This record gives sequence, C-alpha cells and structure tokens, in this order.
Amino acid sequence: MIGYAAFMIDIAHLSYVYPGSRKAPRRVALDDLSLSIGEGEFAILSGPNGSGKSTLFRILSGFAVPSAGQVRIGGFDLVAEPAKVRTLLGVVFQSPAVDKHLMVHENLKIHADLYGVGATDWGDALDWTDLGGRMNDRVDTLSGGLARQVELAKVMLTRPRVLLLDEPTTGLDPSARRNFLGAVHRLHRERGLTVLMTSHVFAEAEDADRVAVMREGKLLAWGSPASLKAMIGTEMVVVRSRDADGLAARMRADLGLAVRCIGEECRLEETENGTGLPLLERILERYRADIISIAIKQPELEDVFVHVTGTKGDAP
Repeated sequence: MIGYAAFMIDIAHLSYVYPGSRKAPRRVALDDLSLSIGEGEFAILSGPNGSGKSTLFRILSGFAVPSAGQVRIGGFDLVAEPAKVRTLLGVVFQSPAVDKHLMVHENLKIHADLYGVGATDWGDALDWTDLGGRMNDRVDTLSGGLARQVELAKVMLTRPRVLLLDEPTTGLDPSARRNFLGAVHRLHRERGLTVLMTSHVFAEAEDADRVAVMREGKLLAWGSPASLKAMIGTEMVVVRSRDADGLAARMRADLGLAVRCIGEECRLEETENGTGLPLLERILERYRADIISIAIKQPELEDVFVHVTGTKGDAP
C-alpha cells in the first residue's frame, strides 16, 4: 500500500555536503536538486564522474541522509518513514551483491528468508529469467549476464514497486547488456514498475521515458529523449581538426559562426534553414586543408550531453 503521491519518486531541493577534513576540502555533491518521476516511468540518470549520481543513489537507497531537502517515494518521506519506503524498493547496485561461491538457489533463498518470502512465491521473480536450468550452479560459473540476472531476480522476490539500478550493465559484453536491459524493460512494461537507472552509456537511454543530465550536483537537463535532442535542432555539423581551437576561432571570425570545441571536434549546432549541407560546403571550400573529417549528423543523446555539459565526459 502506498501513500498519496503525485509522483512515485519526488525529490525536492535536495542537497548533500561532504564535510571537510585535513585531507579533503568540504564538497557539495548535490546542490538544490529537484526531480519528479511518475508511477510507471522509466528514467535514466546520466552525468560525468563527480556529477552527484552516486550520492543521489545512496540517498534513495537509504544509505545516506540528505543535508537539506526532501525525498518522498510512493508518498512516504524517505527520512521520516524509511521502513515504509523499503517495502516499495528493489535495488541493484553497481558492485555485485550476490555470493559468487554459493549456488543460485542458495543466494535467492537467503534473500527470501530475510524478507519472509516463501519458496512458493518465487515464480514471478524467476519467470522472466534464463536461470531455469542453472539454479544448482554456483554463481561464479555463470556468465556476467546471467549473474546480473541472479541479482535482479533476488530483488524481484519482494515484488518492489520502484526499481533502482546503479549502472547495472557495467562490465557486461554487448550481448549480455542487451539481454539484461531487455529483461528490465520487460519487467517495467509488464509489472508497471517505476525504474530509475544511472548509466554512462547513452544508447541505454534512448528507450527511456525521460532522461536527466547532471553535473557538479546540479540538474542541467530533464525530459524525453526526443525533447532533449530537439534542444539542438534537427541537424548539426561536426568537424574534426588537429587544431580544433584554431579552426573554431577562424570560423567565428571569418563566417560569424557559433562553434563549440570539444577535443578535436568543432560542433556547429545552428545550421542554415535547418539543413547542414550549405554550411558544410562553405566550410570545406574555405578550410579543407585543416579538416580531418566533416559530417552532418542528427543529434543523439551524447550530443545533448556535450551541449549541456560542455564536455564529452567519461561516458563511452
């Protein structure tokens, strides 16, 4: 039973400060962050290292108390009513939280016993997995993808309403990543779960309902993938040069162009009449000798990240 809630996850003016010490200065990890996620939404939280994602995840999971602000999950105050919040949550951490030396069914039984879940109630937690013939196998004999399925199955034993996933595909090969994400999206659709997942992989956010981009504890962008990409436009021109800063300065001075430099790339997000072809031709005609490559592309979520943060960050 959940309380009255306009949103399943409602974060209001949240701040978190790591106190200073002799070895480290005081650091603001979250700075007046507000974010609301509706029931049944699938949201992705992205940002470079140090953006505050991990701190926010620790607070939502109940491992840290905010310095200021409020979090309500399912209508319950996270700090004042933690026991009620815990009944709604399922959490998959970035670091493995299963015992690799135990068999699959032993890991599940330990978690089930902790939460009073009988073996007859395991069906819903397992029917989506590929673990049917592997229950008596030790976890350390499983592939990375199957081991991640064990973690998610363990979490699903308690039938959570809210699923928190902290970079759950870290270390998985592309095939295992696709399979794991497919399972998460299936659970989201079929069971109406509210999902909040942190990720460095922009492709993982393309199918989300909404995406948040954070930097230095602040929320820089929040919306559907389509609305975020619309911030940039329909097309952009990307030029690679060995002297990107020098080329950008000349394009600004000679052609009056708004150019953003990221490493070897010069990005021109404002094209002529919504098409980048005339602009590309003008640049090639004037600066061909300085160009390694030039392309017209439709904005992707990685481009949104670059647009709002001014950096490619550390996301692959």
